[in-house]
Amino acid sequence: MGIVDLKVAVLGAGAIAGQHFDAIRRTEGFVACAVADIQLERAQAIADNYGIQAYRDYQELIRQERPDVVVIALPHFLHRETAIFAAEHGCHLMLEKPMALSVAECDEIMAAATKADIRILVGHTQHYISENIQAKRMIESGEIGEVVMINDVRHLNYFQDTRPQWFLEKDKSGGGILANLGTHSIDKIQWLMESQVRKVSAKVSHHGKRGNVEGSGVIYLELESGLPATIAQSGYLGATRNETEIIGTAGMLKLVTGVSLWMSRGGAYEQVDVPPMDTPFELQYKDLLSAIASKNETSCPPVYARSVIEALEAVYRAAESGVEQFL
Repeated sequence: MGIVDLKVAVLGAGAIAGQHFDAIRRTEGFVACAVADIQLERAQAIADNYGIQAYRDYQELIRQERPDVVVIALPHFLHRETAIFAAEHGCHLMLEKPMALSVAECDEIMAAATKADIRILVGHTQHYISENIQAKRMIESGEIGEVVMINDVRHLNYFQDTRPQWFLEKDKSGGGILANLGTHSIDKIQWLMESQVRKVSAKVSHHGKRGNVEGSGVIYLELESGLPATIAQSGYLGATRNETEIIGTAGMLKLVTGVSLWMSRGGAYEQVDVPPMDTPFELQYKDLLSAIASKNETSCPPVYARSVIEALEAVYRAAESGVEQFL
């Protein structure tokens, strides 16, 4: 542990916690100190693995350990409460997406962060995945000409038995497949094109075998730049798929995030070489460390993450009302 290492605590000992601790271990400037989970045995198992302290109560952890950085890897409905408490205790935040359940909650978190003068990185991992970064470079270089549309498709069994029940209860998760995976798609489109959503239409269905959230949705959106895009997602039984097609005047990209990138200039798709990079989690931690050191915003700040929630709220209003929504 170096003199300037920042102490990091993780709230939540679920599946993603290990990826955070591995990235913390590999990122110079950070050192893990503790983990909290209401299921103490889960926290203890991680604590034993990484040689840190385990807590059941996150508030006790923050008071006792006084971490420099708190990672919030908890169910969505706990983001607001835990983020504000951590901010009030002077902790910088690595906050998993979605930032919060609503724009109003995002605003409360942002107000607490401003008052405490802390940095927040919201974990929109799309910004840190090598295939996405390479696709963005190619778009910006003009290799496929002017982009005229984006079509994003994602299908998987969303109601599988292994999914925790809170994901399927709207008051805890904020919504179904569109709140969880649709926000990735909205974010990816906004980030690739450096333009935010300005209007949306949407249609959803509710045929899940448990819970009260939507199981599929189709979104038509337009960005402030005027670019049109579609998002189609299904959480019912069928073939798993996760592809983003970016169509330009001089070619097309097929982005299989986390897997591969393909380009066509008129013929069949040909695979594009993607330079090796650090893991998305490592890139996030390096981004946060840089922001803390420079006292600047991260490259995925809360004001941006708020825009994704604002777009999601518009999607649900459009689906419920049948009327196009403007942001």
